[in-house]
Amino acid sequence: MGDAAVRLGVDIGGTFTDVVLEMRSPDRPEAAGMQISTKVLTTYNAPENAIIEGMRQVCAKARIDPSRIGQIIHGTTLATNALIERRGAKTVLVTTEGFRDVIEMRTESRFEQYDLNLKLPDPLLPRQSRLTVTERMNAAGDVLVPLDRAEIEAVAERIGAAGYESVAVGLLHSYANPTHERMIRDVLAEKLPGVMVSLSSEVSPQMREYERFNTVVANAYIKPLMKSYLGRLAGQLKGEGVDCPIFLMHSGGGIISIESAAEFPVRLVESGPAGGAVFAANIAARYGLDKVLSFDMGGTTAKICLIKNQTPKTSRVFEVARTYRFKKGSGMPISIPVIDMVEIGAGGGSLAHVDAMRQIRVGPESAGSEPGPACYGRGGSRPAVTDADLVLGRLDPDNFAGGSIALHTDASVAALTRVLGEPLDMDAQTAAFGLAEVVDENMANAARVHAVENGEDLSEYTMIAFGGAAPLHAGRLCEKLGIDRLLVPPGAGVGSAIGFLRAPFSFEANRSVYMRLSDFDPASIKTLLSELQHEAAGFVRSCDATSDILSEFKVYMRYTGQGWEIPVALTAEQAMAPDAATFQRRFEEDYAALFGRVVDGMDIEITVWAVNATTPAQAVDRVTVQAQGEAASVTGMRAIFDPALGVSVSASIVLRDAMGAGQTVPGPAAITEDETTIILPSSRRAIRQPDGCIDILVKG
Repeated sequence: MGDAAVRLGVDIGGTFTDVVLEMRSPDRPEAAGMQISTKVLTTYNAPENAIIEGMRQVCAKARIDPSRIGQIIHGTTLATNALIERRGAKTVLVTTEGFRDVIEMRTESRFEQYDLNLKLPDPLLPRQSRLTVTERMNAAGDVLVPLDRAEIEAVAERIGAAGYESVAVGLLHSYANPTHERMIRDVLAEKLPGVMVSLSSEVSPQMREYERFNTVVANAYIKPLMKSYLGRLAGQLKGEGVDCPIFLMHSGGGIISIESAAEFPVRLVESGPAGGAVFAANIAARYGLDKVLSFDMGGTTAKICLIKNQTPKTSRVFEVARTYRFKKGSGMPISIPVIDMVEIGAGGGSLAHVDAMRQIRVGPESAGSEPGPACYGRGGSRPAVTDADLVLGRLDPDNFAGGSIALHTDASVAALTRVLGEPLDMDAQTAAFGLAEVVDENMANAARVHAVENGEDLSEYTMIAFGGAAPLHAGRLCEKLGIDRLLVPPGAGVGSAIGFLRAPFSFEANRSVYMRLSDFDPASIKTLLSELQHEAAGFVRSCDATSDILSEFKVYMRYTGQGWEIPVALTAEQAMAPDAATFQRRFEEDYAALFGRVVDGMDIEITVWAVNATTPAQAVDRVTVQAQGEAASVTGMRAIFDPALGVSVSASIVLRDAMGAGQTVPGPAAITEDETTIILPSSRRAIRQPDGCIDILVKG
């Protein structure tokens, strides 16, 4: 086993794989230690190869043998990409007779009401890959139609004959009584021992069959892929002499064991962005900030998350692969605990084109790492955001990714001119300006909508920017959103990977049990919450045998007749000594905060109960913020296009590593480091804080 003070964080992105080695002091194990990071291009066919290459690089820089690594925490886009690109296993759904087409019928809602040619996304599984059995439970979990073993055996024969690798089992009301689903699993294990099985009562034991069936199908669809990948990764690491626990970041912002991740890979969807939100929350705690907008822009996507009171906002349903202008309802709903964020196809690799209305459009299609933007010189011929940034002077072609990747300005100019400039009669710089403004406005608009949906005023927020491309665009984004303060933390280019190292071990267990407040049953509520607490704590204890485990209780409530619930947090005392009046008071407080009023005289319903077990958050040292000090050393000048002014300006070049605490840089400027570059607009000034954060403020 390795040294517990040496930890590795790994984030596989759509373009780059980020690797961070952290070495903590034995005297202060709670404090962040020395960090060494690198970015390597993601190897799509064998993602583990990029991890091994990145690990070798950081270990060589630290002058340690990889065998010293004591813990690896990993997040990945592999699960998300497999769902988006539809390249999972050959999967079959077994469901209740009469409900075969639930995942195709959806909820019958139209995400674009007036589009007469609206095309709904195809379900993950075609109709011939959806089989049924005769059985029925009611909503209370009582058996109405028993399940016959002989019928399961007949279905098993059909599954075996068709060569399915993975089976999703989703029966009506199985969240209330999983007996029939477990019976199907037992028969399949006996008849088809090589086939993987996922049960909806384990993957997502919640009401609403469309979301639940989709979630279990998604889990089954990616399970063989993820199980194989995680097995190969563990094997390659052992081959490198690394024999330590491997943990995975899950979408809810915590860490689970590699065994749990292999069994429930759908929980890894959005694991990379979740790490970024945890990273931003950690920075917010260091600065005592209660209102933070987390902005994570990588090579393929941009993620925006609201963080209040140093805690990212969470949800229990989100959509993968929205197909229609990122509209809600146009994607695949996944019903699992997740950090609530808006994600759009806007990254350094996002490709631009001119649409039928002669407007510049950017994304969601991405050049990724193969072939990458035109400037990579790897065969890309269409302009990407990185090409625009290069032509606008934001990037140094000789020092991109620490000099490991040479950028070709002539290739960017050619691509911008051919795809955008010629159709719109503009030169390469104007085309780059238009591309950059479109992508920045797309991100600003996504942030505005997300804030409005949550009743927030962004002018009161501080932005924290990270990801390889975010510091290039964050200053302009703040100008568009009216945000006065921007923090770019150290290690911003690999922020999600650092976030993995800050995340607690956690797991949320939930269950749908319908109850009206008028039928409040304290004894059954206490039993239910105790069972969920035990289940969640068991997952956490399998990862961490020594730490304290905290429990967070949440119930989802609504007025009778409403279609959706709101989450209501309870203290441990309120959960373990349940009282109807307390539940009503807490619901009305949260309902009024969201909607401005309560509805008198209506009964209240509880539909979902949830307990999140977590290890305590890492202690943080508060930063003593420094005011403007002496000017930082300038190493050179270069022309950078300032979109707010609409002209190129002469900007200072400053090395981030050379800045001392309190040193100041007035805009326009470029503050450079190996993983990214901070572009400081003419309207801003930057101060280096004692912890290494670059604190960017409006010029006073």
